[in-house]
Amino acid sequence: MNARSLFMSVIEDCQPSSLLVAGEAARQAADDWLASHSEVAIESLDPASGELAGASATPHDLAIVTDTLEHLPVETGRVLLGQLRNLGNHQIAVLVSNNSDWAFNDFIALGFVRQASNEADGGHTLYTYNIDTYNHKRTWNNPKYWANPEMWDKARW
Repeated sequence: MNARSLFMSVIEDCQPSSLLVAGEAARQAADDWLASHSEVAIESLDPASGELAGASATPHDLAIVTDTLEHLPVETGRVLLGQLRNLGNHQIAVLVSNNSDWAFNDFIALGFVRQASNEADGGHTLYTYNIDTYNHKRTWNNPKYWANPEMWDKARW
């Protein structure tokens, strides 16, 4: 499966009204989506500066990154992905070469999930981030258990 078709499946699942793209395959997939959905706003990301600015620094429904992280120092790439995530992009999809300096743990540390891996043509791996599934609710981590109300008036500390 090539990068363009991978991104098209991600775009179809997300049904975005705004896209942020970096890389040629991401741009081609966005253009394909724009052909049938003319109301979609597409912004291009210039990762060379190392920081998001202008329209790329606003939240988008989907950010797609390809052919980018391999050409940046790993620390600069982490900052870029962290900014994409922290600025409120609803979903992020990143395709990275298996021959790059990036490792599985680099993406997991940023909250990404490995979606697909292809060993053909040098090998690429698709990682995604979805703000809706990033931090699942835990039963113990809610206001019901914070104050320990069953111990009120029973013990003094």
